[in-house]
Amino acid sequence: MKVLLYTEFEKMNGKSGLGKAIQHQKKALEDNKIDYTTDSKCKDYDIIHINFYGPKSYYLAKKAKKMGKKVIYHAHSTEEDFRNSFILSNQIAPLFKKWICKCYQLGDYIVTPTEYSKKLLENYNLNTPITAISNGIDMKFFERNEENGKKFRKDFGYKDTDKVIMGVGLYLERKGILTFVELAKRLPEYKFIWVGYSPLIFSPRKVKKAVQTKLDNLVFAGYVEPTVLRSAYSGADLYLFPTLEETEGIPILEALTEKIPTIVSSIPIFDFLEDGKHVYKASNVDEFEEKIKGILEGKLPNLTEAGYKMVESREIKKAGKQLADLYYKVLNES
Repeated sequence: MKVLLYTEFEKMNGKSGLGKAIQHQKKALEDNKIDYTTDSKCKDYDIIHINFYGPKSYYLAKKAKKMGKKVIYHAHSTEEDFRNSFILSNQIAPLFKKWICKCYQLGDYIVTPTEYSKKLLENYNLNTPITAISNGIDMKFFERNEENGKKFRKDFGYKDTDKVIMGVGLYLERKGILTFVELAKRLPEYKFIWVGYSPLIFSPRKVKKAVQTKLDNLVFAGYVEPTVLRSAYSGADLYLFPTLEETEGIPILEALTEKIPTIVSSIPIFDFLEDGKHVYKASNVDEFEEKIKGILEGKLPNLTEAGYKMVESREIKKAGKQLADLYYKVLNES
């Protein structure tokens, strides 16, 4: 069996959650000793695994079907998580939904990261079987390391006594960046750092204004290498994820693996995490503020061990085995 693993605009998407998902897929294929290529000109493959919804992806899927090849379409995106992203994203979201449905229906199978996103896609009335397989988390790479944490604090100028709150994501309203900045304004006694970057030229005015906010306790670090991100999780005191919508949210898996106290939005995607057991949840800015103070002032119990155990079920080798099993299943179906 040989798999053509294709991601349109891979360099552009490399610094996003999609980029991480692609790296995880490559590792899964290697761990399971499955031959693969990323060369779109290759013809001697058995399955094409497509990770994006661009025109070339659509063309390659159509071509594969004509050649009698099997097609797996990875649904990393939905109409719901397309909204509140870029300028005019809400207005064109219905058209976006029509297009991704047209793409996804070319698959012999659709893979999506969570049961939540699977339910969303099932409501699109796609005539294609759908399965949920986590993007996975490399728990060895994101193992908590106190020395790395100290280096992060030193490199970014934080004192031992500083309480550091970190967020991770592109500069999108959907990622909760407006809430993050508002909390930095409300809580000047704590340090806030946002890791991640996307060009502001595509962002609405309120997001540009948020990123350009000047506060003594707020830093936008931009894109950092994975090793630096790993150190940040180990060095920060709290991970804050006020996202409005996700298909999985890889940073939450990273944070829980690093055993950092975590607050997430109370939204359906995180139903697999129990409030007060694995993480703390909040529905609005006031609740986020209350939970932040409770954690950093030691008034709320530490939940990191339970959160870590929850993530073990999404460890990258387990996710990779599920993906490999799907390849064999699809290949063997007539």
